[in-house]
Amino acid sequence: MRAGPSQEDIRRHNLGALLRHVHLGGPISRAELTSRMGLNRSTIMALTSDLTAAGLVREELPRETGRAGRPSLVVRPESARVYVFAFDVGPDRLAVARVGLGGVILDRREVPRDRGRFKLDELAATLSGFARQMRRKTRADTVCVGAAAAVSGGVRKADGVVTFGPNLMDEEVPFGEELGRRLGLGLPVSVGNDANLAALAEHSRGVGVAVKDLIYLHGDVGIGGGIIAGGHLLGGHDGYGGEVGHMVVNPGGRACGCGSSGCLEAEVGERALLESAGRFGAQQGRDAVRAVVEAADRGDIVAQEGLKRVGEWLGLGVANLVNIFNPEMLIFGGMLREIYLGSAAQVRTQLTLHAMAPQRDRLRLRTSALGDAATLVGAAELAFAHVLSDPLEVLARANA
Repeated sequence: MRAGPSQEDIRRHNLGALLRHVHLGGPISRAELTSRMGLNRSTIMALTSDLTAAGLVREELPRETGRAGRPSLVVRPESARVYVFAFDVGPDRLAVARVGLGGVILDRREVPRDRGRFKLDELAATLSGFARQMRRKTRADTVCVGAAAAVSGGVRKADGVVTFGPNLMDEEVPFGEELGRRLGLGLPVSVGNDANLAALAEHSRGVGVAVKDLIYLHGDVGIGGGIIAGGHLLGGHDGYGGEVGHMVVNPGGRACGCGSSGCLEAEVGERALLESAGRFGAQQGRDAVRAVVEAADRGDIVAQEGLKRVGEWLGLGVANLVNIFNPEMLIFGGMLREIYLGSAAQVRTQLTLHAMAPQRDRLRLRTSALGDAATLVGAAELAFAHVLSDPLEVLARANA
């Protein structure tokens, strides 16, 4: 007969659950926590006291109550004291942020990078250098409780090794291990695929809050995706789930960097749009994509035809995903935000033609609320995952 959870296990779970409410929802009263968590007032008071003593939250009187009687104390995250480092490695930029508990971006650095493969030691040195600059500016009583990075590539779940990234590297790279060594904080650096982490960010803090089943599509040089099913990120057996950019939508179509042809990435990605619009080679990146959409809005026939063609393939890919996963919401992020806004008619037409009515009738199509910050916010949430699962143990380790 298997024993049930111990009192310590229950306490650990409740501490993490309460801290998660404060971290994701912001300041909240004890009375509201009592209602949301289904615990009695004395238990909530004990939990908030423990978290306050640990320096993770603080309690204070509400500014205005509008009610008679003794007001319920408000629990706030100690955003200025407890923080993580979040890193974003994309084809065109490097970004680093120091993010406080509660999701507050306290400090941020961002630099453009030339496209092409990177050298691991140079990349880790640049990112860790930015983090050290930020750390030198913090107060003496601050504590870093985690670090995580979003990368535009496949990440093996077992060890966080980046195993493939057509636009970043040619071979397996122990990116998290090297960055952790360079940081010198005594903390592991978690690593996740950028689209997966952006999906997590939109689900936690963006347009998909409270949506349990959503798909996030991310575009930069290529196309990636993140799938939230039943409120949880669908990672797959080895961590490579969500590689929707390599779903074949046009057999025998354009060659793809993965070695196949007709992949969604090949038919919808940046190069496909720029070539279809007669603009490949003149400019690249998000500005080039925006230029095509703006030209189409002004009546440029070639730009309109290019955007229409890409929108039709995008709509077909979306229809396939809707039929398979039946999401409540599908979110377009990265450069796909601009492409969708310029080709929404084509996307919706393909949905009508190819998606089953029960799956599409209640589907909501949205653009990212977090914009270019989605991947960085997702990396921060990944870094906070440890402290939210066991607040006191993680904080004690970090202080030590």
